[in-house]
Amino acid sequence: MKKKSENNWLIILFFVVLSIIFIYPMLYVISVSLSFDGDIAKYGYQLIPKRFTFVAYSYIFQTPKALLQSYMVTIFVTVVGTTLSLILTSSIAYIMTRKDYRYSKITSYFIFFTLLFNAGLVPSYIITTTVLHIQDTIWALILPYGVSAWFTMLMKGFMDGLPFEIIESAKIDGSSELSTFVRIVLPLSKPALATVGLFYALAYWNDWWLAMLYIQNEKLIPLQYFLQRIMSNIEFLTKNMQAGISIDMSAIPAESSRMGIAILAAGPMLFAFPFFQKYLIKGLTVGAVKG
Repeated sequence: MKKKSENNWLIILFFVVLSIIFIYPMLYVISVSLSFDGDIAKYGYQLIPKRFTFVAYSYIFQTPKALLQSYMVTIFVTVVGTTLSLILTSSIAYIMTRKDYRYSKITSYFIFFTLLFNAGLVPSYIITTTVLHIQDTIWALILPYGVSAWFTMLMKGFMDGLPFEIIESAKIDGSSELSTFVRIVLPLSKPALATVGLFYALAYWNDWWLAMLYIQNEKLIPLQYFLQRIMSNIEFLTKNMQAGISIDMSAIPAESSRMGIAILAAGPMLFAFPFFQKYLIKGLTVGAVKG
């Protein structure tokens, strides 16, 4: 019994040390974002800044209205996009698991085929702009990521583990296909939905590529693209200064602003992740075993 208790303490100590190792770089990022650029150049990255300052965040928040607007766009895209993607993904995964559906194997083949072959950027751009005509609208930030073949296969792997007898019993009791899916299958698939939903949310939250391709309206600029443009401006000014062009860089906290941008971009997702952790582990484990 004593030996077992000692082993438990060793395991706990191992994971505590592992957690500190993972948290350590994040603390460095926060520390650098609260430092003066001169101190960073002189002393390098330090866990505790020589002098605390919020000059980097003041520089980033020079246009608070635009930043807040980009946050609202990203939140809307993440919520609506994740919800729509979960509906489409779970629906496709469900029919792929139905053995009594005539085209389930063909559907699975087409989904799997897209994992191996991708048409590329040009066909995607043509469909978005000339077929769907959704460029410069909020849907250009949502629909291209509507269904992921990989997440669909992950969802299918989980739903394969659900007893088919439950669906047959629901059919005998007169339940329609839609009612069976909404009232029985989806509640039993909460771990998979939470797992896939988190992955979709991360994809929507971190995306700036679609905005660069399709968005011209300043009111539709998402957070990541807004921050990426700030980064590009800083890099442009830095390169011009190195090229000999006279630019006063003392008012531009280049290095600390980069870290501040990282905090603003990743912060909300870091707070959201613990709420999904329980379902994430279960969903990945069951999906991996059954898929």
